[in-house]
Amino acid sequence: MRINADQYARISRLLEERAGIRLGPGKEYLVVSRLGAVRREYDMPDFEHMLRALESGTPRALVASVIDAMTTNETFWFRDPTHYEILVRDLLPALGGDRVRIWSAAASTGQEAYSIAISIQDAVAAGRLPAGLSAEILGTDISPSALRQAESARYCGMSAVRGLSPEQRQRYFVGKDDCIELQPRYRRNIRFREFNLLDSYALLGRFDVIFCRNVLIYFSPERKRDILERFAQVLNPGGGLFLGSTESMNGHEDLFEMQRYGTGLVYRRR
Repeated sequence: MRINADQYARISRLLEERAGIRLGPGKEYLVVSRLGAVRREYDMPDFEHMLRALESGTPRALVASVIDAMTTNETFWFRDPTHYEILVRDLLPALGGDRVRIWSAAASTGQEAYSIAISIQDAVAAGRLPAGLSAEILGTDISPSALRQAESARYCGMSAVRGLSPEQRQRYFVGKDDCIELQPRYRRNIRFREFNLLDSYALLGRFDVIFCRNVLIYFSPERKRDILERFAQVLNPGGGLFLGSTESMNGHEDLFEMQRYGTGLVYRRR
């Protein structure tokens, strides 16, 4: 099943308006491969029927299914490990206090949020952070299917091994064969919710640390600026933002100050 230039332009426009996702040119193959199953699920004979349904808003669940299918959920355990070391060695001690709120703003299937929790609990157990430290972690994502796996804390296949050493698998997880499940003590004080970064942040509360890594590259410069401004508004004074290792704050230095710790970076709210 093919998609023509007009159909590609319409689906691209819808994805950017509803989710901020910019496809750019030459991604027709991605649309066909990812939306083929959605089209069949809703019993639509071709992409034109799907687009008309999307544009009319009926059925309402179709838009969510399309965004879910087009969302890239690339993640793995302890990705960019320097960030977790900076968090427990530098950022949290500098914040002080006995409570901290952390936002995993593109949580995907949960590995980032759980890696944060493991890093903090290990640091507390080793005496590197105060024993009474209470860390609340919120993981949000636009993909309902990714969040369902995050809430289950159960991983199979590559997601059960990528980024984990055999010692970590034994220490933090239970399971057998191809699947593992995170031990309950590492899942306390973590909650997940569906959330679009283009929506209002008013009901999320305030945070001491935000992880938003390898996500802003998919947004237009204008939307990226809007998201960074709102990150700054919900960060507590002295709070820190982690971006992906290939992302930068160029043009937004009025909002955040870059601080380097060894080979890693954190952006502190001005």
